[in-house]
Amino acid sequence: MTIVPAPSWIRDAICWQVYPLGFCGAPRVRTDLGGEGYGGADGENVVHRLHRLHGWLDHLVGLGANVLLLNPIFDSVSHGYDTLEHRRLDPRLGGEEDFDALIAACHARGIRVVLDGVFNHVSDSHPVARKAIAAGPGTEDGARIRWSGTSPYGFEGNADLIEIDLADAVIQDRVVEIMGLWLERGADGWRLDAMYAAGAEAWAPILERVRAAHPEAWILGEVIHGDYPAFAAASTADSITQYELWKAIWSGLRDHNLFELAHALGRHQEFLEAEGGAHPQTFVGNHDTTRIASQLTDGRDLSAAFALLALLPGIPTVYAGDEFGATGIKEERAGGDDAIRPWFPGSPEEVVAAAASADSAPGGPHHLTLLKPDAAERILEVHRRLFSLRRRESWLATASVHVDEDSLENTWAQIVLTPGGEGGSGGAGGTSPGGGVAATGAPAPLLLVLNLGDEDRPAPGEVLEVVSGADMLDGVGPAAPGVVPAHGAAVVR
Repeated sequence: MTIVPAPSWIRDAICWQVYPLGFCGAPRVRTDLGGEGYGGADGENVVHRLHRLHGWLDHLVGLGANVLLLNPIFDSVSHGYDTLEHRRLDPRLGGEEDFDALIAACHARGIRVVLDGVFNHVSDSHPVARKAIAAGPGTEDGARIRWSGTSPYGFEGNADLIEIDLADAVIQDRVVEIMGLWLERGADGWRLDAMYAAGAEAWAPILERVRAAHPEAWILGEVIHGDYPAFAAASTADSITQYELWKAIWSGLRDHNLFELAHALGRHQEFLEAEGGAHPQTFVGNHDTTRIASQLTDGRDLSAAFALLALLPGIPTVYAGDEFGATGIKEERAGGDDAIRPWFPGSPEEVVAAAASADSAPGGPHHLTLLKPDAAERILEVHRRLFSLRRRESWLATASVHVDEDSLENTWAQIVLTPGGEGGSGGAGGTSPGGGVAATGAPAPLLLVLNLGDEDRPAPGEVLEVVSGADMLDGVGPAAPGVVPAHGAAVVR
């Protein structure tokens, strides 16, 4: 299948991801769903919470990001992935005017907005699911969902999440309509939740139709295992979630095993070179994972995680709160996501006070917790410096990456970033670190050097940026000139 060119704007995209129901303090479970309807006339139960995000948009820009990636905002029963109506904003967040106002405020600042499309499954109370279940398998209405024998197929064993048959022609028409509706209202793209479940072949005809009307819409697919570029190529998604790299970052840093990270970076480069793999979404945490600050037993090593996120090729995404050192552990139980989807105050200036107060919205999510409150501003400043460097060296988005195997140790890695083409192997258009521009006129390569050891070590070149984990966490003072600090990272040319 021919790969459709990705939207031009994602070349420089840096995302800030928010789980709105938690962030805005919405109750975990709807209380207005008795009977067949929503408990009353449309609008009766609307609470205008989405505006809380407005107080954070300048923070997004100041961080260096330019894309607001929203988790579910549509009418649902509880956590947002149990949708009731894709055409309506969840009344716990607000009404149509709240969505329009957020889009306007974002676009006024040059921020793109990407929505979470939960089309693979719906609540068992969704009208399509109810009709299908009532009709049964082998019927016209029953054909809209997937079945396990005579029982509706529950997504990942959840009986209340009914899998939709995305290969069904009627369902495809509905999905195309819904995606187009919100793109026309100002959204700039879609994250397709659990895209892996229905498969690439089911999604390809849907995306072909959506792109025909909205060629600049970014399509990000959630895929956890398998051949990411092949899935992207077959489905025509522009980007795939890079879970392999995510796992290697927290695991390799936590265990002080940079050989694991080096292997994953080799895989990352293979993905970049493959058809369909040019624009992976990179991240160190999201709404489904334990926070990076809770994964690393030595908080100083967060410096390396943040440097990897900011500088590796792909589309980096900061999960809201990580830039302050937010903590939270995902647990495999009912409500096990609550700690990683907390309530946020109305502005970034209130983060430390909100975390200290331990207040939660009534019936709503957990309060925000921080690894070290007095380090929050320093952790934020590190993110700003690293993303500022990425903005200056814009070629990093499509760089080639490899690890200097000769210097690789469990606690030391020299990661070579070389200017390259869109999804290509990058070539050797640079020189060894030392000059800012190669003989060809292209930028010279950069070295991202990680030091997880307990001693400072000499930097292998001119240091452009450095992050000391000890200074970030404890405010002990900056690293000495010309070194890669212990439990730190340096960018060298």
